[in-house]
Amino acid sequence: MTARDPKSIIRIARSGEPEIAAEPLDLGARVRDLRKARNWTLEQAATQAGLARSTLSKIENGQMSPTYEALKKLAVGLEISVPQLFTPPQKDQVNGRMALTRSGEGADYATATYEHELLAETLTKKQMLPYRARVRARSMEEFDGWVRHDGEEFLYVLTGVIMLYTEFYEPIEMRRGDSAYYDASMGHNVVSVSEEDATILWVTSLV
Repeated sequence: MTARDPKSIIRIARSGEPEIAAEPLDLGARVRDLRKARNWTLEQAATQAGLARSTLSKIENGQMSPTYEALKKLAVGLEISVPQLFTPPQKDQVNGRMALTRSGEGADYATATYEHELLAETLTKKQMLPYRARVRARSMEEFDGWVRHDGEEFLYVLTGVIMLYTEFYEPIEMRRGDSAYYDASMGHNVVSVSEEDATILWVTSLV
């Protein structure tokens, strides 16, 4: 078992999320939105697409069903692919989600090398996994090989001094206030080198 198995459990849980069916697309409105996003007038967009202004106007107002040739011209003029004409933009949505974790109230998860306190445990379907860790390890020999997993990771030293070992870089000594951001699929381990066990904040992306 690696030092951070809870993340793989969360990924498995996330894989079962249902997909939301797409809403019917108004092609005319989609074309108009794409044109306006580029700050183009009807004349400019029609010229770019090689269409008559009246033809583009009728398409935008739902008065004409464009032929495939016209769709190809539109896509080329708007510098997108034909399928993107039929892909509605994702709507902005304010979810208002928040999770508060009081000091010392995170979910504990201990290993031979780290003592983790998982934060924001009450929040489901997170895009990031934040946790505070006490680094018990004092040498690389205490690890059963490299820790590696999907996603990216941010590390911030809260107290003490650590040595960050990575697969492709020289070991780096880090002190309170130092931080590192790295590809988590690259092997990495952290060791305390201060008299007291160091504490760090880890934030891992969930992919």
